[in-house]
Amino acid sequence: MKGYAMLQIRKTGWIEKECPAYGPLDAIVKPIAVSPCTSDIHTVWEGAIGERHNMILGHEAVGEVVEVGSLVKDFKPGDKVIIPAITPDWGSLQAQGGYSMHSGGMLAGWKFSNFKDGVFGEYFHVNEADANMAILPDGVDPASATMLSDMVPTGFHGVELADVQFGDSVCVIGIGPVGLMSVAGAALRGASRLYAVGSRPNCINIAKEYGATDIINYREGDIVEQIMEKTHGKGVDRVIIAGGDNDTFAQAINILKPGGVIGNVNYLGEGDSIKIPRVEWGCGMGHKTIRGGLMPGGRLRMEKLVSLLETGRLDTSKLLTHKFNGFDKIEDALMLMKEKPKDLIKPVVII
Repeated sequence: MKGYAMLQIRKTGWIEKECPAYGPLDAIVKPIAVSPCTSDIHTVWEGAIGERHNMILGHEAVGEVVEVGSLVKDFKPGDKVIIPAITPDWGSLQAQGGYSMHSGGMLAGWKFSNFKDGVFGEYFHVNEADANMAILPDGVDPASATMLSDMVPTGFHGVELADVQFGDSVCVIGIGPVGLMSVAGAALRGASRLYAVGSRPNCINIAKEYGATDIINYREGDIVEQIMEKTHGKGVDRVIIAGGDNDTFAQAINILKPGGVIGNVNYLGEGDSIKIPRVEWGCGMGHKTIRGGLMPGGRLRMEKLVSLLETGRLDTSKLLTHKFNGFDKIEDALMLMKEKPKDLIKPVVII
């Protein structure tokens, strides 16, 4: 089969590989819609997870089941399915302990385009199919549903990590596609004042549509000063970090109230450490909590999230600014994600 791969750090290309094998609990799926991710860019061009050779990229897909193992109960060839970016081993001790995304080791629930070929191939393998795939309901657009693989659950996980409650003031730092889903999730969770930090006009407009009450443009001044002015020096109850860099944590600590929580879902691709300002963190005793986590995966999560699309509670089509048609357009879509033109939020490839 053909696939678009990371050949080595800073080098990609089309390769030929054997079709994947599968076990009794697994499935083979062919993609019908895929989307490149900023994580692919970190992996290839920053070497964020180390060297990889001839690894097929991609972890966001909706597909059609081609083959299933003998013990798969709930899926059959021809089914249209949503596949989450995180596909844990559900019998692992880590999963039994409540951290399925780390099954087999830290971040090891993230298999696609980490240590296993991803979804940018003509076929791809899904482990534990009954637990890691969800049916794509009739009437749900496959392109919109690709956002359920990663963008929605990651953005929403930032909201969960920050433990947003009714009436909380919330700041979302970074309003790319993940941050926009954090804005949407915080609004669904009952945030009152919802500050969105970003500068691109299309992202700003969509952030407002998803529920942002205030826009903080970092190009117009220090975001800490802007937030503290708007909150009359009090800061906010919750911060969700969905963009920025290692220095963003210092900004988050500065704008967070004592007793507040930071939820980080930003993939830090570079650097050796992050800086936490001592005094603003209450000399270590300010009850300012930092939580960082990889999104949960699995079938149940996908089924719940797709129900939000079915009922009209969430519209992910707003994220899809660039659409391509044809398997051979995966390369173009990935390079667009690397270049990040100002009008881009998320590209999708319909196969």
